[in-house]
Amino acid sequence: MLSFAIISDIHGCFPALQKTLEHAQQFAPDYYLVLGDILNHGPRNPVPEGYAPPLVAEALNALREKIIAVRGNCESEVDQMLLQFPCLAPHNQLLVDSRRWFMTHGHLYDAESLPLVAGDVLLSGHSHVAGIEQDAKGICRINPGSITFPRNGAEPSYAIYQHGTLNIIGLQTDQVLASIQLSVAL
Repeated sequence: MLSFAIISDIHGCFPALQKTLEHAQQFAPDYYLVLGDILNHGPRNPVPEGYAPPLVAEALNALREKIIAVRGNCESEVDQMLLQFPCLAPHNQLLVDSRRWFMTHGHLYDAESLPLVAGDVLLSGHSHVAGIEQDAKGICRINPGSITFPRNGAEPSYAIYQHGTLNIIGLQTDQVLASIQLSVAL
């Protein structure tokens, strides 16, 4: 069974990425699912402390064989010139344990506009708000939060999928902030 580290909204902050990658190593993820806004801080965000897009690119390029990424609203073709893995697709789909996982940043697609069915998983970032919810149609919506700019006073977070369970983990407290069992398709 594959395991994933799910990271979103890095926004060029090398210390946040470094801490996340070090933390995720304990889970030995097979792949890193990166949900966009990788290098650029974005026009609505301040420049984060530790802003170093070239170092972020270098750290992620070292894992390029293990990265599946989608484009965020802050990505551009210039970013792709630094990254050695595709990062400009607006979405990606995976088949994980007999479930369709739809990966997107969150600014272009939502569950209502997609052909998702009960049991499918929608992974998105963009809002910088971590959470897991099952909607009325039975679609599991997962947002790992942001490792750089969490909103609403939350702590920086990312997610780990391992042994059929998805946990959103706070980087400051090392606590599971939200969890869902996904091992058996509906």
